[in-house]
Amino acid sequence: MKPAPFEYYAPTSVEEALALLAEHGYDAKVLAGGQSLIPTMNFRLAQPSVLIDLNNVSDLFFIRSGENGGVRLGAMTRHVQVESDPLVAERAPLVYETMPKIGTTQIRNRGTFGGSIAHADPSAELPAVSVALDGRFRLQNQNGDRWVSAKEFFVGMFATLLDPDELLVEVAIPSIPQRSGWAIEEVARRPHDFALVGVAAVVTLDDRGFCQRARIVLLSVGDGPVVAHQAVEMLAGQTLTPEIIREAAEKAAAVDIDPGSDIHASADYRRHLAKVLTRRALQRAFERAKGSQNG
Repeated sequence: MKPAPFEYYAPTSVEEALALLAEHGYDAKVLAGGQSLIPTMNFRLAQPSVLIDLNNVSDLFFIRSGENGGVRLGAMTRHVQVESDPLVAERAPLVYETMPKIGTTQIRNRGTFGGSIAHADPSAELPAVSVALDGRFRLQNQNGDRWVSAKEFFVGMFATLLDPDELLVEVAIPSIPQRSGWAIEEVARRPHDFALVGVAAVVTLDDRGFCQRARIVLLSVGDGPVVAHQAVEMLAGQTLTPEIIREAAEKAAAVDIDPGSDIHASADYRRHLAKVLTRRALQRAFERAKGSQNG
């Protein structure tokens, strides 16, 4: 199939793009990498009357140092750039580890960091990872900008806090605290498919080796990134023994998520995967945190 007719604009500045969004509002769609939008337009699941192509807006392509050792990413930065950037590897290792898991090489060559965030697919890795890392997003319209935390940004399936006249222009990932470890685990039916279930975990230890803080975020088990609050509560102040990690993983799978069934997997199977992957992710994150502490 072919997309429905639409008007096409290719602004060369953020200001020009924002003016177009202010003029057309709900009738417009923003084109970033196009890896999600173009197929939905071809199947006429999305029928915008206006398409605003951001690929000529050079100000949205960047990777730079953030405050206090973090990293800041322009919304149009390609996945492949993030995947190979030494600053990301040093300052946002969980993001760096995640990037090769996103689609195929061809998709990562075109797909953009901000596009994946704004699309808010509940099966995508970057929304869950950004929540796990306490990321922040800068949203801008003609009247100014605002920063929104990742945990507040995602409000439902393919739904975010973005207003019709707003553009996601930047992502800020803070540095991981000292004595911290991280991991991402996922299972897909075939290589490069969307994950049936995925888990991102970050663990921070105190100077005695007890769990000071943990974050467990699951994907493909709800309408967006799902934070395993009750599992995390079990870990606070604990020595992360295999038994504690197993119990937390069981809690995450049994209580923190409410997955659905579809043609790819049943709810029961997703709970099973969530338990196994949460245990693996926590164990790897804990081992990295211990290594950081000993180093």
